[in-house]
Amino acid sequence: MEKPIYPTTTMRITQGYEEGTHKNSYAIDEAGKTTAISKIRAPFTGIIKKIYQNDANEVWLESVDKVEYPDGTIDYMTIMFAHSNDVSNLFVGKRINQYEEFYSEGTKGNSSGNHCHFECGLGKFSGSGWFQNASGFWSINNAKKPEDCLWIDPNMEIIDNHNYNFKLLVPDNIETESPNTSNNLENNTPKPPEQKPEQENKEEQKETKFPQLIFVCPKTDLYGIYLEKDEELYLKKEL
Repeated sequence: MEKPIYPTTTMRITQGYEEGTHKNSYAIDEAGKTTAISKIRAPFTGIIKKIYQNDANEVWLESVDKVEYPDGTIDYMTIMFAHSNDVSNLFVGKRINQYEEFYSEGTKGNSSGNHCHFECGLGKFSGSGWFQNASGFWSINNAKKPEDCLWIDPNMEIIDNHNYNFKLLVPDNIETESPNTSNNLENNTPKPPEQKPEQENKEEQKETKFPQLIFVCPKTDLYGIYLEKDEELYLKKEL
């Protein structure tokens, strides 16, 4: 099961939710590392459900399967991106793989600088994909806080997280302590394999190598044996 990841490799949030034009929504603006146009990657493997070019080139991406949210929710997810200058390579029904760069920052619509506006919604795409909220702004259906929807990977460069507590993505086979648990190095450090005494190892090697029973003579006679180059032969005579 996929874990949705933050859509950029650098986090620099310039406007959070419930601020300015994001009033009554959980939208955030991600501006990337510099003022140049940065690429946006797919948080999960999804299908494009809608493209709206009459405003800010909004694109809705719905997960193909249920995903694991950082807050423990298991459900589908829909995410809406806005402000890319060009979406001519995208179409409804196109499948986008997780981590694939398919969108970009831009200034299309109501934008004063290159950035990507995005909002996360719980569940599958529904209705028109959005509604006009109490402040008059259009917001995604079933909106959910981004830090409860998206994981961040360990290699991400964080310039400004807007004081949001995003959860770190770690491999499934690694256990991490909760923030309230003390760090016990003795318990957390992997123990090296148990080493046997050197003398015991030598005796084991000796018993394994010599002698090995290959053939028992049924009677006293003359026998022939074919040997390969560098092959060793050991004979043992019973007393």
